[in-house]
Amino acid sequence: MAGHSKWANIRHRKDRQDKKKGKIWSKCSRAIIAAARAGGGDPATNLALRYAIDEAKYANMPKDTITRAIDKGAGSAGGDAFESVSYEGYGPNGVAVIADALTDNRNRTAPEVRSTFTKHGGNLGATGCVGYMFETKGQIRVSGSVDEEQVMEIALEGGANDVQPPEPIDDEDPGFWTVETSPADFATVKEAIEQAGLEIIDAEITKIPDNTITLDSNDARKLMNLIDALEDSDDVQKVYTNADIPDEVLATLD
Repeated sequence: MAGHSKWANIRHRKDRQDKKKGKIWSKCSRAIIAAARAGGGDPATNLALRYAIDEAKYANMPKDTITRAIDKGAGSAGGDAFESVSYEGYGPNGVAVIADALTDNRNRTAPEVRSTFTKHGGNLGATGCVGYMFETKGQIRVSGSVDEEQVMEIALEGGANDVQPPEPIDDEDPGFWTVETSPADFATVKEAIEQAGLEIIDAEITKIPDNTITLDSNDARKLMNLIDALEDSDDVQKVYTNADIPDEVLATLD
């Protein structure tokens, strides 16, 4: 769609995350602790832990902090038991919003999330009200400087479903390739790319909307305020929407 750049949207998200690095690391720690507590401290046999560690590394979380989180989760005989829960609702202009959380107390988290939606012009819905609009996929972003034939061959032979070409930013920034996989094939494809020595910018299991809603500057700002408020919660790990924000609108939000 003309005027809409996936790179601009991702760069804007990264800029916002960089401003909240301490909060991001706290969420990464919680994910690592929960995964290690549920399945043990060895990422070779605990896929959830492996994913959590990888995301922490992409967030530039220090290695010793990651190790402490693993030890805390794997070594805890008791302690808080986290459970995964998704909250679904609507933001401005009917945008679908999903907030994935790790909580040790649903009776605390649910009212907080509901209140956040309400305060920012949205409303929390029933489970499943917007989830059907999204598909869970693996996404691996590879440096755009990598040769097309090489990344296509490695990704597709590894089991990827699709490879989207980079959108160069300028002469110095080639953007990135986006490799999409099924959740089941994510680890295999990622490992094939790593073994080939290609530079991975980041990789995650994420939720991709089937269709998007384009927002003007007023609704985009309201949505960003809602997302920021949700992400400020210690319990909320990730927020997904089906919003499409044009580059020129993003520029007004900086």
